[in-house]
Amino acid sequence: MVAIPGGVIELRDDRIKQQWKVEVQPFLLAKFPVTQELYFEVIKERPSTFIGDKLPVETVTWKDAVIFCNTLSSLKGLKPCYTIHDKNEEISLDITADGYRLPTETEWEYACKANTTAIRYGELDRIAWFKSNSEKKTHVVGEKEPNQWGLYDMLGNVWEWCSDIYDETVYGSYRIFRGGGWCDEERSVMATTRRRSHPLKFKIDDLGFRIAKNSGKDESLKG
Repeated sequence: MVAIPGGVIELRDDRIKQQWKVEVQPFLLAKFPVTQELYFEVIKERPSTFIGDKLPVETVTWKDAVIFCNTLSSLKGLKPCYTIHDKNEEISLDITADGYRLPTETEWEYACKANTTAIRYGELDRIAWFKSNSEKKTHVVGEKEPNQWGLYDMLGNVWEWCSDIYDETVYGSYRIFRGGGWCDEERSVMATTRRRSHPLKFKIDDLGFRIAKNSGKDESLKG
C-alpha cells in the first residue's frame, strides 16, 4: 500500500455550482485495484466476467467490496471497519477502525490527482485503459503509467467503489464510484467524474474497487 500524505483538496459539485476545500488526513491506499487473485485468496470466489489472476476483480457490488474489506481485516488481525445490519441490510462504517475499507470519495479524488489540479495525471492513452485502447476488455493491473504518488489504474480499466452515499435525499443508499472504465469514452475518464448505483444490487464488468486503510500498521498484500 502507498502512504498518501495529508493535505487540502478543492472539490466541486456542478449540480449546485459550488466549490469548497477539504482537509485530508494521511492514509494508506492500495497501489493497484484489487485483483482477482487477491479476491479469491480472501473470499474464495471468482465473480469476474473477464478471467485472469492479475486482472482487476469486477462484477462485484458495493456490499461485496465491503465484505472483502472486513474479511481481509479479520484475516490480518485488524478491527473490521464495517458493521452489516442483517435485518434492514444497512451497513455502517467505523472510520476510526484499523482495518481495511473503501476510500472516501474525497480521499479517492485527492489520491488520484496526487498534488495536481488537473482532471488527469497524465496523457490519457499512457495512464488508462478506456474505450479507444482497451479492445473491449479489462487489462492486467499496473501496465499503464502511475500517477505522481505511485498509484496505478486510478483512471480507466475499472471504475472503483467509494465508501460514500451519493445523495441520500434523492438516491437513498446509492454509493459512489469513480475513475472511469475500459468501455468509457475519453470525456468520462477524469479525476472529477462521479457516478452512483445501488450498493446491494448493482454490479457490472467495468466496476471494481481499491482498498484503503488509516495510517498506522501496514500489512503486505499479495495479488
